[in-house]
Amino acid sequence: MAGHHHHEHSGAGLLEAAEQALLAAGEQWTDMRADVFAALAGRERPASAYDIAEGVSAARGKRVAANSVYRILDLFVRTNLARRVESANAYVANSHPGCRHDCIFLICDSCGQAVHIDDDRLTGALSRAAGEAGFADVRPVVEVRGRCADCAAAAAIDTLPAPV
Repeated sequence: MAGHHHHEHSGAGLLEAAEQALLAAGEQWTDMRADVFAALAGRERPASAYDIAEGVSAARGKRVAANSVYRILDLFVRTNLARRVESANAYVANSHPGCRHDCIFLICDSCGQAVHIDDDRLTGALSRAAGEAGFADVRPVVEVRGRCADCAAAAAIDTLPAPV
């Protein structure tokens, strides 16, 4: 696959990289933004604004409105700190916030896992085709649905005949 290489961050390193990327974009890194990013980054699956609001509310000990979280998530998407999984209306933290590119998501219909892959040939071809059709400022959104390896394996086991 014609992807590109970037440094993947996790844990405290991811929070620090996100803060630096947001500051470099001319935005402030507030306590609320830090809490929202930490809640998002702590999720194994794409999360809705409501999921994040619930987690931040629990961590802060007071209710946080989903509308506030939506605004922060929109900022995170604009500044490359998060990606929006369009078909699920959910978000995932970008583990390499300093690298701007178009993502391809592989989404499991069984467990909801979303795996991010890079293929610059594919997303570049989509952007070029859109440009040739007269579109500007193209942002390819590619989501492929199916079953992840774990769910496919579990389904295969479930279809085996019962021992006699």
